[in-house]
Amino acid sequence: MPTAETDNGYLYQQVVKRIRNLRDANSLRPGERLPSLRRLAAQLGISVPTVKQAYDELERLGWVEVRPQSGYYLKAPLASSGRPRRPDLSAVPVPVRQQRLIEKVQQAITQPGLVPLGISNPASAFANPQTFSRLLRRVTTITGGQALGYGPMHGLAPLRHQLAHRYGEMATVTTGDQLIITNGAQEALTLALMCVARPGDVVAVESPTYFGLIELIESLGMMACEIPACPDGGVWLADLRQALDNQPIRACIFASSINNPLGSLMPDATRRALVELVESRGVALIEDDVYGDLHFSPQRATPAQAWSKRGLVLTCSSFSKTAASGLRIGWLLPGRFEAEAKRLKSALSGPTPLLNQWAVHELLVSGDYDRNLKRLRAELAANKERMVAAVQQYFPATTRHSDPGGGCVLWLELAERQDSGRLFELALAAGISIAPGPIFSASGRYRHCLRLSFGLPWSERVEAAVARLGQLISSP
Repeated sequence: MPTAETDNGYLYQQVVKRIRNLRDANSLRPGERLPSLRRLAAQLGISVPTVKQAYDELERLGWVEVRPQSGYYLKAPLASSGRPRRPDLSAVPVPVRQQRLIEKVQQAITQPGLVPLGISNPASAFANPQTFSRLLRRVTTITGGQALGYGPMHGLAPLRHQLAHRYGEMATVTTGDQLIITNGAQEALTLALMCVARPGDVVAVESPTYFGLIELIESLGMMACEIPACPDGGVWLADLRQALDNQPIRACIFASSINNPLGSLMPDATRRALVELVESRGVALIEDDVYGDLHFSPQRATPAQAWSKRGLVLTCSSFSKTAASGLRIGWLLPGRFEAEAKRLKSALSGPTPLLNQWAVHELLVSGDYDRNLKRLRAELAANKERMVAAVQQYFPATTRHSDPGGGCVLWLELAERQDSGRLFELALAAGISIAPGPIFSASGRYRHCLRLSFGLPWSERVEAAVARLGQLISSP
């Protein structure tokens, strides 16, 4: 007669086999939730602890991931080709000349009928227009139409104080009076950079980095120094230290919470060391934190601002990625540059639209923002696994890809003979938009790389587009 230990071993393997069979038959696909512990226990006629033991082992093996208060989800198979390789540190700063290619990519994003794999718009993965319709009706009732007029120059006070309260929950002390509400994060980044650098100055950026930062540096007549970023942990501090020793760097612009396009998540301890390093050199750090709330980890990263001792950290963010891109409500926490940032805001653009500010305020105080954010993160985490699985299925086996810790984009490294600029043109002709690698580098690196977005509702049309891209890459 079998022992209890043998029975448990057999039953444990039975659960593992069941999940494997579901996966192999495509009845359970990457990003989808595994049957609940109780449901599978009832189906197999075994105990819940036995199923739990098997699921924990599947997590250890990398087959599944557990999401707190949500359950177990199937992960894409681990790629044998590994992560994108580390780029070299730039020898000298370079003038930026990427405007034309960036404009070409941006024009393609807005073309009707395309499968938009080139746009980073994560809020669309879990769109909730009914919520905003209700909020806007409520705002017009509350304000009696005043929300349609001009607002305070530096932002709606109730909204600024709501943001200050949220920063307090992230160990970052600020007041609503210090915050500046902007027209999206791009205006916040513009104000921040104009506060700390002038034309001709050298600005350190991650490599690869968001092309909007490259476009901004170019438009302001500044130079870029590219600092290699790790696909998993953000910018390499050793390389940054070397660059600070050898280059006249005036400021740094990093997305240390969730990087775009890598999706890397810098550990809090490293972020603290980053702040200490730049402030010890008297160099300003502009943190692009637009994806911070879209983490896949149990806890959000602490903003770099929390460790600033000298006021040289400026934080930029917005609700465009987490609520709705059309809101264009961002903000700047300017550190010791508050007076200059407020002066520039008044001179360059004036007040941010008041109606949208009121809508965001109501979204926060109602609790809808955090409820929707939780669902959005879950959807994006599932989409990441779907995209990784599709890339591994349809792209050449030598393709390397990132493993985002949040956000909505996947960074791919193809064989060196590939040209993502040419692939961009071929994909457009096939009705698909992508973001070619060179736009994420001030010096035009990453010709054989590209960025794909999984920040959209997943569908058979999306998967078919990824399959078509794989065909285009594999064609001679």
